Order: sequence, then structure tokens, then C-alpha cells
Amino acid sequence: MQQRNKKIAMYALLVALAFIFSYVEAMLPGLQVPGVKLGLANIVVLMALETTGFAGALIVSLVRVVLSALIFKGMLSLIYSLAGAIISLLVMALLKKLKLFTIVGISCIGGIIHNMAQLSVACLMLGKGVIAYLPWLFAGGVLSGLFIGVIGAVIVKRVQKAYSNFYRK
Repeated sequence: MQQRNKKIAMYALLVALAFIFSYVEAMLPGLQVPGVKLGLANIVVLMALETTGFAGALIVSLVRVVLSALIFKGMLSLIYSLAGAIISLLVMALLKKLKLFTIVGISCIGGIIHNMAQLSVACLMLGKGVIAYLPWLFAGGVLSGLFIGVIGAVIVKRVQKAYSNFYRK
């Protein structure tokens, strides 16, 4: 029972942190390309993937996406955000399991996949004309993925030590 409570507390902490990062990002001035953003909350998703595994990262990501859409973005963005979050997390979890990339590489590919999933949804909803955004979204995915991955790698190293101590007690 105590382990279960610790796990719930950890998920709640990660969701809260991801939500705070989403809030901070919502306050930043937008980029000129629709769909391109830093993805600060993905630092927490990377942390969750590394420390709690796929299931924990999925819970954190889904709760954060739903809360953010309801409070900051609106219901239409929920469709785009869910597609990007779920598909990119699946790919990142697979890459982590295959051990082919570092956390920075996993984040970079995750950023690209996230944007491509959102672009696919946009194509279905708005038509093929949105493909013109492909180069911008690809570049944005690479750059934001690298940024998030570098920061995430530093944080994950520190959190893993604290996390292992958390579960020992």
C-alpha cells in the first residue's frame, strides 16, 4: 500500500510540474509558425519515461495534455496534442527499449514525430495544403527536441538518484 501511495504521489508531482511548464510556455510569445513551440512539458515526460517507465510517462502526458487543452488552448487543440503526445511517446519508448539513442537523440526524434503526428491530423482536418508547413515543423521538432533533450538529460541524471532514494525509504 505504501509503494502504491508513493507512486501516486510521484505521478501527481510529475503532472503538476508538467502543467506548470505548460503554463509558462503558454505565457511566452508565440513563434511565427503555427504548431512550433518549445515543448517545455516534455522535459517532465522524458523524466517520467526514464524514472517511471512507459505507463507512468503515458499517464503524466495524457493528464497534462487534457488539462492544458481545457485551460489554455481549447478542445480543438486537444486532438492535435493527443496525437502528437501519444505517437511520439510510443516512438520514444520504443527507442529507449532498443537502446539505440541517448536521451537527447530520443527527445529529438520525439520532437520530430510529435510534429509529424500533428501535421497528419491537420492534413485530415484541413486538407493537404498544410504540408507546406512540413519543413518548418521538421526543423522545429529537431531544435526543440535537442533543447528539451539536453535539459532533460541533465535533470534525469539528478532525478534518478533522488527517485531511487525515494523508493528505498
